[in-house]
This record gives sequence, C-alpha cells and structure tokens, in this order.
Amino acid sequence: METPHILLCPYCGQPTTVFVDTWAGNQDLTEECNACCSAMFVHIKVSEYSVQEVRAEMEGR
Repeated sequence: METPHILLCPYCGQPTTVFVDTWAGNQDLTEECNACCSAMFVHIKVSEYSVQEVRAEMEGR
C-alpha cells in the first residue's frame, strides 16, 4: 500500500510529496523536487507495514 508523505526539499525548502510503499520495507531512493528539480536522497524506515521515518538529504551526502 502506498501512503503519501510530505518532505521539505534540502535545497530550496519547498514541500514535495513522496509516495511510500509500506510493503517494500525500508527504502533508500532518489526523488526529484517538484519546485527546483534537484535530486534528493530519501531515507524511508518502515516497521510492521507502518512508516516510522521519512527524511531527505542532499544527494551525495
């Protein structure tokens, strides 16, 4: 099941929505900011099919 989560872009600070597949477990992925088009690295922590943490970092850091 995918659930939406809003992150703040680490480059421009604008909110960006990412959809998390809770069946996929923990995930690390690259998403593009909808406002500035910068690539950000997204860390997702899932426990028992529930999202525990979603955070974004500048890509490459």
